[in-house]
Amino acid sequence: MAEDAGAAARHAVDAVYRAESRRVLATLIRLLGDFELAEEALHDAFIAAIEQWPRDGVPANPSAWLISTGRFRAISGIRRRARFNALLGDLADRLETTAPTPGDGDAVEDDRLRLIFTCCHPALPADARIALTLREVCGFTTEEIARAFLVGAPTLAQRIVRAKAKIREARIPYQVPSRDELSDRLDTVLHVVYLVFNEGYSASSGTSITRHDLSAEAIRLGRLLLELLPEPEVMGLVALMLLHESRREARTTADGELVLLEQQDRRLWRQDQIAEGVALVERALGSRRFGPYTLQAAIAAVHAEARDAPATDWAQIVGLYDVLLRAECAR
Repeated sequence: MAEDAGAAARHAVDAVYRAESRRVLATLIRLLGDFELAEEALHDAFIAAIEQWPRDGVPANPSAWLISTGRFRAISGIRRRARFNALLGDLADRLETTAPTPGDGDAVEDDRLRLIFTCCHPALPADARIALTLREVCGFTTEEIARAFLVGAPTLAQRIVRAKAKIREARIPYQVPSRDELSDRLDTVLHVVYLVFNEGYSASSGTSITRHDLSAEAIRLGRLLLELLPEPEVMGLVALMLLHESRREARTTADGELVLLEQQDRRLWRQDQIAEGVALVERALGSRRFGPYTLQAAIAAVHAEARDAPATDWAQIVGLYDVLLRAECAR
């Protein structure tokens, strides 16, 4: 029985890591104020879970346990090193005062949003924003990101290191921007998410035309943004990704060859994703504060709702493209 309990606990650790590790990391970054320190704390917390959960049982709130344990171990490590550097003692004292609020789920979700905006800060180079977002927010390995963007892993790792150093040295705040700053900063975030989706929708490397893992991760990020920041253009981007993703199964042949839109078997299109995408387009258009992502999603919705290519409302598509052109020229 003890062996069964241990196996169940180890399975729980694996499940929590897959589902919650990025949330835990985001909160540890806020509490500790440093990417490397937070990543080390996350690692130490899961080591502690592997050691303790089989013996003591899985805690009622695993994420809160991991956050508390990671923070405690990070502070303990800083205090040990403070014997050789007095400044570290002051740092440990400051971190002691930033205790997490038990059970504060909203704060944890806010931390994830803060992390996205930090990784996509306009002070960082565009390629670094994408790499850092995939690494820290999505949890992709350096090797996976490097393969996706046709660079060597050491080169990609250096981009991430430099981006973290820039955040630290420029004192880029770990926060969601104010309402006055939100428009410009949100554009950057949405652009990064869409670039991730595009790489998954039409892969620039590898043997497959598409990479479902990247497009699915972009949609997950979009949903997170939509849940925490329900702005019209967030709705539009999520709708656009869903409507394109709905055609995934029909876009390639069994041999991996690309199938053009008019030749696709529309019975393979995901109707649940189409329905969700269309509903989001309608909400975004109804706000009258929409932009290019919503207009592109509206065009995709017209295609998605046509029973076949000849039945497509081309006049409506042309009209939407005219509005999109005017919107892009006005940017």
